[in-house]
Parts: sequence; structure tokens; C-alpha cells
Amino acid sequence: MTEEQVREELGRVLASHEFRASKRSQDFLRYVVENTLQGHGDMLKERTIGIEVFGRPTSYDPSDDATVRVKAGEVRKRLGIYYSDHGSHNPVRIDLPSGTYIPEFHLANASPADHPADAPTPTAAPLPAETLRYHTLLSPRRIALAAMVIVAAAALAWVLTRPTVTALDQFWAPVLNGSTPMQLCASYVPVYGVDIDPSLTPPSRVEDFTLLTDQFVGGGDLIATSRLAAMLARLHRPYRVKLGNELSFADLRSGPAILVGFSYTKWSQISNQMRFFVDGFRRPAGITDNGKATEWMLPSLPRDRHTTEDYAIVSRVFHPDTHAMLVELAGITQYGTDAAADLVTNPDLMAEALRGAPAGWQKKNLQLVLHVKVISGTPSSPKVVKQYFW
Repeated sequence: MTEEQVREELGRVLASHEFRASKRSQDFLRYVVENTLQGHGDMLKERTIGIEVFGRPTSYDPSDDATVRVKAGEVRKRLGIYYSDHGSHNPVRIDLPSGTYIPEFHLANASPADHPADAPTPTAAPLPAETLRYHTLLSPRRIALAAMVIVAAAALAWVLTRPTVTALDQFWAPVLNGSTPMQLCASYVPVYGVDIDPSLTPPSRVEDFTLLTDQFVGGGDLIATSRLAAMLARLHRPYRVKLGNELSFADLRSGPAILVGFSYTKWSQISNQMRFFVDGFRRPAGITDNGKATEWMLPSLPRDRHTTEDYAIVSRVFHPDTHAMLVELAGITQYGTDAAADLVTNPDLMAEALRGAPAGWQKKNLQLVLHVKVISGTPSSPKVVKQYFW
């Protein structure tokens, strides 16, 4: 096989439905394939890929950021889906074996070598009539053996084709159980607006500012909501999007809900009953443990909230007041909320987050405290710093 054939196949894979929706998956696969073709497979290490593909700084430590490992797992899954469907008859196949970042290339339909033209084909001698009759009879032993082979093949086919239940499926199962539409809710962020052009006349009086409590949603909250909406649509689960004060207590009692972002209003009255809570009014802002300050805080958080790290909480609880399942994703800033939504919609991230969870966690209430590094305004894959189940 030639490099041109491999690059043609790479083009088909990157243009496929499985890869078009993820630029990061495209960048990852293109990088590892091109470096392998150029003979630089020895450079395909986790740290190098993190820096070259995902823009991590030279101080990047893979043990603190699982982005590359998670993305590699996602790329393997996308390749598997592609080659099980649209790419099943392609002349070349690209694989990314588990445990390595070096891809392999295979000819999909390599035909066996032809017999040499001058080599005579051996002719089997005719069997005696009694031997022929013996071989054409099916003995009970042969019938039993054939039945065993059929049963084993059927069992193997069932194992290979049955849907895999992931940690992500188990996380959402109690929430998505039933047919009641999901309430997908984003909170408003209070903003002070000005009615004058600040570039011409900087505001100088209190009267120049107007508090807007129901006009704006945080950027990270919006991204998080879109991630969740895409997941619910994929699962064919009906949902309703509600903003801020559109969500009533009666709504929460009517069915499961997902609350996105830290709320300065009545949502805090729901989440402050839990063990871990985002306290945005405390200085420094941080996460409390039963009302007490923790090490999970942002002491250097600037007023513009452009930070290099964040903390967030993922909660999944059966709420005693609403008597319905409730999922809440809240960061100290928008970066944490964005990363929390990435976690609860990504099977690989969720599997890593719930590693070491106690038996039966699937049916328990839970809270996960996350730490997130923010690089050039983009949150990295979150790291769980505390699990709590009850």
C-alpha cells in the first residue's frame, strides 16, 4: 500500500459523519497519521500530542490532564463506528490500537496470492464407495458438535453486537427513566448595563448603571446547555429549555431537571442543602463543604473572571422537596460549568471520573467536585478531586 492510498483513506474518514462533528478528533487523527507516514511514529507521545495538537503549554503534565487519553479513546470509537458502517468496503482501513498513539494501516480486501501457472493442481483420488457413504452420514456426535458450534457462534455474535452499557449510561439512567420531558434550565447572570457609550463618556455615577437580572446567560452556561441538548436529542429524549425565572417549583415537581450554571436567585436555595456548594459571594469565591471553606477556591480571581483554573460541582440527586431527579452543573465561573457539561456528556471522561466509585453507586445520590485548568480561555478536561455518594 502507498502513502497516497493512506492519505486518500484519511480524507474519506475525516469527511465522514463520525468525524465531521469533532474538529479535535479530526486534528488528532490527521496528526498521528501524517507523523506515522513521515516516519516520526516515535514522536507520538501523550505529552507531545497535548502540546502540538491541543495547544497545551510546554509545562503540560499528562497526569493532571487526561485530554489526550480521552480523545484517543473517542477517536478509536469513531473509527470503529465508521468502519462498521459506511467505511466497511473501503480499500484501506486505519486503526488506532489500544495503548498506543501510532496508527496502523491495512488493506481491507487483500486477496491471496495466485497459484503459479506452472504448478499442477493436485487431484484427489476418488474415495472408495463404502468410505464415501461413511463420510456422508451424519453421526450423532457430529450433530452435537455442529450444534455446539452454532450456539457458540450465536453467543459470540450477541456479545459483539449488544450495546455496551457505559458509566455515562449508568449516570443518566435514573434521570432519563420515564417519558416526562426533561427540564433543561440555564440561569440568568445579573449584569449592570450602561445607556451611554463608555468609549466616549466613561460612566461616573451610580445612575449610569442599570441592573439587568433577566437578560443575559453566561457563555460557558450556553455551551454547556448546547452540549446537553445535543445529547438529549441523540437519545431521542424530549426536553424543554427554560431560562432563569421561567423555571418554577411546580416545574421541578413535574419531572427530572438539569440546572446549568451558578444561580444568584432561588436555585441556590435548592443546591445549598447539599454537602458541596458553590459560594460565589464568599471571598475568595470557592466551594464549601457543609458550609465550611475548603481548599477548592480561587483566591486570585480577577474582577473580569478571566482565570487560569476553576472548580465545579456535578450533582445528581433525588431531591426531597421536589420528589424528582435533579442534575446540577455549576462552576465558580463559566469555565467550570462548561467543563462539567463536557464530563456528563462524554463516556470516557465519565468512566475516569467514576473510577473507584463504591458498589451500587448507580442508585445513589452523588456529587463530584472537579478541578479545571483553563488554557487560553478554554477549559481542559476536568479532574475529579472529590467523590461523595449517599
